[in-house]
Amino acid sequence: MDNRKWRAAVVTLSDKGYAGEREDKSGPLVCEMLSEAGYDVEKSILLPDEQKEIEKNLCKLCDEDRVDIVFTTGGTGFSPRDCTPEATLAVATKNAPGIAEAMRLASLKITPRAMLSRGASVIRNRTLIINLPGSPKAVRENLEAVLPSLQHGLEILTGQSGECGNRPDKA
Repeated sequence: MDNRKWRAAVVTLSDKGYAGEREDKSGPLVCEMLSEAGYDVEKSILLPDEQKEIEKNLCKLCDEDRVDIVFTTGGTGFSPRDCTPEATLAVATKNAPGIAEAMRLASLKITPRAMLSRGASVIRNRTLIINLPGSPKAVRENLEAVLPSLQHGLEILTGQSGECGNRPDKA
């Protein structure tokens, strides 16, 4: 791999943030952590918790903008307005549950409330979509748990690497 920068987008889902009633701290934190990890964050958007609007924007990011990975933050809890996982699953062409499971497992070591996260991780064509929780603390914990392993998955997804069992450093 020739130090390719992965093209990323960040979508914050928050009714209060969208209405200007709350400052979005999670979206900027995701952008910062991705940039530090070598990702090229091409878009960062803030949307209300409206499932059809989320679906439309996820499709655009994947199909038109063709980013490699989309991280959402917010809308993964039990509130009646939380619909990020439903929107994410609605646009998926493949499920990739291990990423969301790994984030919950890592968070459970910190707080038992991690089991209440409904975040999903899926593939839409050649784009990976990962739902993160809405709090900055949980964003940091979840991203730290999965960022080190995502590059290989993106290489496989985008056709830049062979099968998972093949390692280029081994003959």
